Amino acid sequence: MFERMGRAAATAALSMTALLIFSTGTATAGFGSLPPANPHLGPPGTATMHGDAESSDATPFAGPGTGSVDSDFRELAAACPTILQGADGMPQALCTKIIDRAPTVFLLDPANGQPLASLDLSKGSLLGGVYAYLDSSDRMVTVDGSGKLLRIGHRRDGGDWTVFIDSATDIAQAVTGHCGGGDCDAVSSVMPDFDGRVWFATDNAVAGFSDPAIGVARSIVLGPGEKVANSISTAPEGVAVATTHALYLVDVDSSGNPRVVWRQAYDRGPARKPGQLSWGTGATPTFFGPGSGTEYLAITDNAVPKENLLVFDTATGNRICSVPTVDGTENSPIGAGNSLFVAGTYGYPYPAVPEGAGPSEPANAQFTGGMVRVDVTGAGCRVVWTNKALSAAVPRLSVADGKIYTVTRHTVIPTGSVGLTDNFRYTVIDAVSGRIEAEKLIGATALHNTLQMVGTISPDRTLYQGTMSGLFRIAPR
Repeated sequence: MFERMGRAAATAALSMTALLIFSTGTATAGFGSLPPANPHLGPPGTATMHGDAESSDATPFAGPGTGSVDSDFRELAAACPTILQGADGMPQALCTKIIDRAPTVFLLDPANGQPLASLDLSKGSLLGGVYAYLDSSDRMVTVDGSGKLLRIGHRRDGGDWTVFIDSATDIAQAVTGHCGGGDCDAVSSVMPDFDGRVWFATDNAVAGFSDPAIGVARSIVLGPGEKVANSISTAPEGVAVATTHALYLVDVDSSGNPRVVWRQAYDRGPARKPGQLSWGTGATPTFFGPGSGTEYLAITDNAVPKENLLVFDTATGNRICSVPTVDGTENSPIGAGNSLFVAGTYGYPYPAVPEGAGPSEPANAQFTGGMVRVDVTGAGCRVVWTNKALSAAVPRLSVADGKIYTVTRHTVIPTGSVGLTDNFRYTVIDAVSGRIEAEKLIGATALHNTLQMVGTISPDRTLYQGTMSGLFRIAPR
């Protein structure tokens, strides 16, 4: 439908749909405002891996629901952690090919999830093939292995679709200048701020931006010896970066250079835990709040035995609270209004971990899962509920229907640990009570492993969920 509409009309229609659904959902579900929309991104809920610039992992769109659904698997020979959708209604996936671990952009048919066109990118670091976003022109923005900031467009030529590089900006000097150039560092994630600068963080904890208004890229080293293993988040107050040692808020000083506004170290524990991909927080920072939608900033630490959910005042960096939640997690907290939701990944068996992640302690463990809801109140923070959901994906909250959508992993033949006989189930959780309301078997092989990837809900209630070899398209029947 959106293909036959003008871009302005499509954007207006999506915005109105989001407004109507969101207004109904908040009255029904009881969750507060989503964070403010970044004007340099595509539609809220579908423009970034975590839904928006603030990484709320919440969406204004209702999900497939608890009724009958159709689940179709699309084999792409690539792991697909990032599935986005622009105002034109066309889904786009940034995937990492299994054979050579190089990133590929797929344009998908919104009617069935089949690939319409693709574009291979030059290989960089592992996370360089994971984090990206859609800009306000529906172009995917990412950095390739050569240090170029790419804006990737798509168009229809006759009866065929094509994916192409619309623009490329060399930011290599800002990325690797601190360590001598070459391949000494690589961009791990990108996100625009509210003034249009494209911020990035690197594997070795460099934070900087490319400013299209003045045509320059600038950067600073956050902390020697620190690493960045998750995405960055932006809000009107600044850019949040979680390293393996500390949480930072950065912005731009009066001279136009990046600066650290505040830094808060956290308990990174004695080692990487099983079920994590780095030694430190597994969380992308989450801006949230019941007022502006960004007055708080949250991550999880890596404490033993339970990891703490840490909530900070965005403006000052002062800690609001620290609450023990799960054994361990690689997931970003969901944030909506004054509520946070944390899903445990302790013991989740990944087929491989990033180079340099280091050994886990213990070497392996049973997948314990579990999910916790924590509300921020005037007196601090309190645990509202816990459940035992074995979430195998980063959950997504719909404020339209009050449901949390994820995929759970279940062991068929008990062996004391998670094994190859496990199956994967589309799962719906009531966000108010934590009760699991629906589960449906969608996959039973290693190809269907959702590997703690994020699901994206489109305006037509379709859930796109990446796996280690492709993606699921789950829609109401």
